[in-house]
Amino acid sequence: MDTVLKPITIHKTVLRIAVGAMFFMAGLCFASWASRIGTVQHKLGLSYSTFGLVLFSLPVGLSLSLPFSGWIISKVGSKRVLLTAITGYGLVLIGLGLAQNTIQLVVCLALYGFAGNTVNISVNTQAVATEKLHDKPIMASFHGLWSGAGFMGGMIGAFMIGKRIDPFHHFIIILVIVLITIVIASKYLYDDHLEAKNAPVNTLSIREKLRLMIPLLPLGSIAFCSMICEGAMFDWSVIYFKNVLSAPSAIEGYGFAAFMFTMAGGRFIADYFSHRFGLRRTLQVSGSLTVTGLLIAVIFPHVYTAMAGFMLVGAGVSSVVPMVYSAAGKSKTMSPGVALAAVSTIGFVGFLVGPPVIGFIAGLATLRASFLFVGLMGALVVILSTRAKLDS
Repeated sequence: MDTVLKPITIHKTVLRIAVGAMFFMAGLCFASWASRIGTVQHKLGLSYSTFGLVLFSLPVGLSLSLPFSGWIISKVGSKRVLLTAITGYGLVLIGLGLAQNTIQLVVCLALYGFAGNTVNISVNTQAVATEKLHDKPIMASFHGLWSGAGFMGGMIGAFMIGKRIDPFHHFIIILVIVLITIVIASKYLYDDHLEAKNAPVNTLSIREKLRLMIPLLPLGSIAFCSMICEGAMFDWSVIYFKNVLSAPSAIEGYGFAAFMFTMAGGRFIADYFSHRFGLRRTLQVSGSLTVTGLLIAVIFPHVYTAMAGFMLVGAGVSSVVPMVYSAAGKSKTMSPGVALAAVSTIGFVGFLVGPPVIGFIAGLATLRASFLFVGLMGALVVILSTRAKLDS
C-alpha cells in the first residue's frame, strides 16, 4: 500500500511547493514596486493628484489583459501562461526602475498591470488544480505565501531605501531571484496544456455568461472592497509614513512591512478560523479590524500608532480574498476555475483602481482624509458579508 501511495504524495507535495513558489515570486515582484513608490514619486516630482492619475494606468493594463488572459489560458494552459507572464512581470519591474519621466512610467505601469493580472489568473488556476489533490482547503496558504513575500519585499525595500540604493539596482536583484525560481519550479508545475487543447468549445452567449455570474457578484463585491484596502496599503502606506508622519527615511517602509507581516500571518490561520466560526463571521471580523486599524492610523498620526493600525488592517484583509476565492470555487453555476477567475478579476480591479482614487482624494483634501475612504471600504465588507447569501 505504501509503495503505491508514495509517488502520489510526493507529486502533490512537489506540486504544492512549486505553485507556492510562484505565488511567492508574484508577491515579491509587487511588493518590490510598492516599497519604492514613494521614491519614484519623489524622483519624478509628482503631486498626489498627478500621481493618482498616473496610477490609473495600472487598471488600464489590467482591463486590456482580461479578455486575453482567459482566452490564452483556454488555448495553451495556465502553466505556459504563468511562466511567460511572471517572467514579463519581473522584466517590467526593471522598466519601472528606469522610468525617467511620466510617460515612461505610465507605459510601464500599464504593462505591469497587464502582466500582473495575467499572473494572478494563471497562478490561481494552478492553485485550484493543486487544491483538488488535497483533502482540505489550501487556498489561503497560497495567498499567505504571496503575503509573506510581500512582507519580505517590504523589508528589502526598507533596507534599500535606508541604504539609498536606487530602484533600478534594487529591481535587478529581484529579477534575478525570480528567474532562478522560475527555472527550478517550472518543471514541477501542473501541466494543463492537453486539457486546454481538448476542452470543448464554449458556445455560451455573452448574456448567458453574465447571467451565470450574477450569483457571484456578492463575493466579487466583497473582494472588490477589501482589495481597495489592500491596494491602498501597497501604494500609499510608505508615502503616508513619509509625508504625513514625517518618518525618517530609514523607517518609512516599516508601516508597509508591519501591514504585510500581519497579513501573511492571518492568511496562514484563515482556513482554521473560517472552519470554526464560519465564512460570514470571518468576513465580518475582517472588515471590522480593517476599519479599526485605519481609524487609529488617521486619528493618531504618529509612527508607532500608525504602525499598530496598519497591523490591524493587515490582519483584517488577510482572510477576505482567500475565503472569497474558496467560496467562488464551490459555485453551483460555473466551473471552479471560471468562477474563481471571475471573482478574482472583480477583486483585482479594486486592487488597482483604489490607489488612484486615493490619490485624487488626497489631492482634493489630504492623504489622511483619503485613508478615511479606505476605512469606508472596510465597513462595506462588514455590511456586504452581513447581507449577502453565503454558504456559511
